[in-house]
Amino acid sequence: MNKPLKILIICALAVVTAATGLWLWQKQNKAHLSGKIAEKTYMPVKPQPVIDYNKLKKDNKLQAMTKKRKAKYGLKKGVDIIVRSDESFKIGELTVSMQEIRDKIRLKSGDIIEKDIKPGKITDDAIEEFGIYVVHPGDNLWAIHFKFLKDYFGHKDIAVSPLADEPDRFGYSSGVGKLLKFSEQTVCIYNLKEEKLDVDINLIFPLSKIVVYNMNRIFALLEHIDYQHVNEIQFDGETIWISAER
Repeated sequence: MNKPLKILIICALAVVTAATGLWLWQKQNKAHLSGKIAEKTYMPVKPQPVIDYNKLKKDNKLQAMTKKRKAKYGLKKGVDIIVRSDESFKIGELTVSMQEIRDKIRLKSGDIIEKDIKPGKITDDAIEEFGIYVVHPGDNLWAIHFKFLKDYFGHKDIAVSPLADEPDRFGYSSGVGKLLKFSEQTVCIYNLKEEKLDVDINLIFPLSKIVVYNMNRIFALLEHIDYQHVNEIQFDGETIWISAER
């Protein structure tokens, strides 16, 4: 065999050996890296507590918990149940994660959703509470909000007239009416069967839609209202102004 041919064969063998070694190293490294990723990513998820609306009328423990949560906000009838963002709830045959609904509400509002995949307990200050009103045939959103408002002020020993939401004799909205119009923008309607936010409460199936109140947001507003001056409230369709004078 002549010298040039021998050199060519040696070079070819060297290239093949190097390529084989590189392939084996990449395969081993990839398997090692995949194992590390799997170890970090695939972690057991702790099941969320489930609030079963279907058992509300017969489960004494659930009734006591619901009553306690409502009492925190001075409510009795304005909502059916109060669910934390780290819980799920069941209505009919459907079980829904409150966190999923909260994320959809925040995305609709333009918020950026960040999730921490690190294990660990969620701190109390990161947990929100939501009032859930289960929509029934014949309900309308205005009446649902009015019932919520009367329940809240009733806790403060303030009687709200059944006609308090009616316009005055000049056709202008009352203070309560303005609050109700603003409330339509601060709550969300959720379609349980279609798993999406909705725009109205018209029913197709029983127990298929709920009205969701972010309790922190709603009560941050209500706690600043002096009912004696409720008619001084101004609302332009987007922003509400409440008089600071007492």
